[in-house]
Amino acid sequence: MSGLGWFLLILALCSAIAGCGRSTGINWSSPSRDLEKSYLLNDIPFFPQVESQCGPAALAMALVWSGVPVSPDDLASEVFTPSRKGSLQSAMIGAARRHDRIAYGLSEPEALIDEVAAGNPVIVLQNLGLSWYQVWHYAVVIGLDLAKGNVILHSGTTPHKEISLTVFERTWARSDYWGLLVLPPHRLPANAKEKEYLLAVSHLERLGRWDIAADGYTTALSRWPDSLPAAVGLGVCLYRRGDLAAAEAHFRDATVKFPHEGVVYNNLAQVLIDRGNKAEARQAVLTAIEIGGPLKADYERTLEEIQNR
Repeated sequence: MSGLGWFLLILALCSAIAGCGRSTGINWSSPSRDLEKSYLLNDIPFFPQVESQCGPAALAMALVWSGVPVSPDDLASEVFTPSRKGSLQSAMIGAARRHDRIAYGLSEPEALIDEVAAGNPVIVLQNLGLSWYQVWHYAVVIGLDLAKGNVILHSGTTPHKEISLTVFERTWARSDYWGLLVLPPHRLPANAKEKEYLLAVSHLERLGRWDIAADGYTTALSRWPDSLPAAVGLGVCLYRRGDLAAAEAHFRDATVKFPHEGVVYNNLAQVLIDRGNKAEARQAVLTAIEIGGPLKADYERTLEEIQNR
């Protein structure tokens, strides 16, 4: 099955759903839901961030918490760039994906409160220097004490380091509030947004991590049961990992749930032809062509492939 239909569908979803604007500051006294004033995650491992280990150590803390047994030394070659004497955000995200984890960025800074309250550590990028002398630093937020006005971090060589909300916000703002969740595929962010989460899972699909991506799409469907992209993504992963019977059953169910979406009939047709059911495959893709839409040309190519079998 071509990944083209799914990829175009994700792009269409991204265009259709408006993005969230960044906040210019954090209202620490008003989290998005009724929460307690103090949280401390006691199950987050600590690795001291020695020289050249800032990014690898922060990522190792999040990965080990998520169930991946790694050390900073294991990650150094993946994320540390010697010429920059540090780790790029893109390298941190890429390494998390290579270790079969959902790399999910915070959509807004105030989401930090809800994530920590839900038990999710957050990697943050701070500038501990000045505007004219930048000292970039990764830390892991493991707690909040809103009553005292402190953030609790695994940072540098100090576990459970407490700094004031004011200082933390100032140093974090210099990275445009960059924050990263590193989650196993069965765990949703507390403030998960459908578009952002599906994009995060789709990157694992593109890496060929079919089992992990399938779990991610299944998790998405538990939150958004009417999500067409999640349903299509799950079916594609089942197909790609060679479970044709499960893929057929899934896409058959999808045609019932999404009777006016040609992509599910097209993908069902691809599974059916691969299972030797040419007549039913042809009927399924003809239904997709009749429904039409922006992917009609792709459906017509599927019909041509079926007729040439």
